[in-house]
Amino acid sequence: MSKMITVIPVRSKKQLTQFIDFPHDLYRNDPNYVPELFLGQQDLLTKAKHPFYKHSEAEPFLALKDGVVVGRILAIWNRNHNSFNNVVEGQFGFFESINDQEVANKLLETAEAWVKEHGGTNIVGPINLTTNDTCGLLVEGFDRPPVAMMTYNPPYYIDLLLHAGFGQKVDLRAYYVASSTADKRSVLLLDRLEERLKRSDIVLRQINLKDFENEAKKIKQVYNKAWDKNLGFVPMTDEEFNHTAKDLKMIVDPRFCIVAEKNGELVGFALGVPNINEVLIKIKRGRLLPFGIFKLLFGLKKIKTIRVLMLGVIEGYRKLGIEACLYGRIIKNATPAGIKGAECSWMLDHNYVMNHAIEQINADLYKRYRLYEKAI
Repeated sequence: MSKMITVIPVRSKKQLTQFIDFPHDLYRNDPNYVPELFLGQQDLLTKAKHPFYKHSEAEPFLALKDGVVVGRILAIWNRNHNSFNNVVEGQFGFFESINDQEVANKLLETAEAWVKEHGGTNIVGPINLTTNDTCGLLVEGFDRPPVAMMTYNPPYYIDLLLHAGFGQKVDLRAYYVASSTADKRSVLLLDRLEERLKRSDIVLRQINLKDFENEAKKIKQVYNKAWDKNLGFVPMTDEEFNHTAKDLKMIVDPRFCIVAEKNGELVGFALGVPNINEVLIKIKRGRLLPFGIFKLLFGLKKIKTIRVLMLGVIEGYRKLGIEACLYGRIIKNATPAGIKGAECSWMLDHNYVMNHAIEQINADLYKRYRLYEKAI
């Protein structure tokens, strides 16, 4: 007799813990799995804690097979995304499932039905709350762990989504730049390029952590202007940006956060963060207490890679060499800091200008992520 599969909404604290912890058991034999911090996941999924829920909704669900958790999913209705992009679509995220098509189908059908109830005609994912959070299904590059704030999943997820009727929406690229093989031209040309920019009153500098609040406000304006034509983009509310900035401040290294200014106004910035996944991979079940906090604090000093997760220049200042200077500054600062390499991610597959700029510094396209969609 086949076991009964049921999908239930997460209602209790215990169920939320089961939802967050399920991947730890699913991936227990996978050496490339990096557990997410429990407190961070709890924050994203708790309506009273995260500013997303002030304008939108999301509902987590668990799949059970004879009472045992075998999958999870989050159904999402992002009103700000829909109004900004003039669409009526929902998203799904936090998708995890055992290798069982029936389990995957029931989870995805539950999310589709929930989105349809909210008026959606299309569903896109995986997006783990918004495109400003982790998103995309790993489809190439399963041979090494993910870097900070990037997703990871087993290869069989591709078939689970395809057999559930989902098709490719867009691919997201991740490039790797090794310090030993990086084209140093952007560094060698840096002084000359910066001199040329200065003649146009454009200067580069490191972020000032002592004035972090004001710096974050300026960066938010550039972020919302520079990314506004990116697929799936939605401007962050002030509360969302401050919430994210507060989290990032704990790991930001000013050497890898460079801004470009013209007469005191920000026109571009690049943000690189230490790849804390080098440490998190050793923290059991994402728990900082009792001993995880020490692993994190001591491990931060030994990190050998960074992730360049944002690089943007506002329209009217592109193709002046600012992008090359931002990359050049980060590369120049990375080597004496003992950094062996950097992941630049993610880039839309059709962002030819940015992809070309990264390929010019001998970066390898080493991972590919995919967003899927389905009409409902």
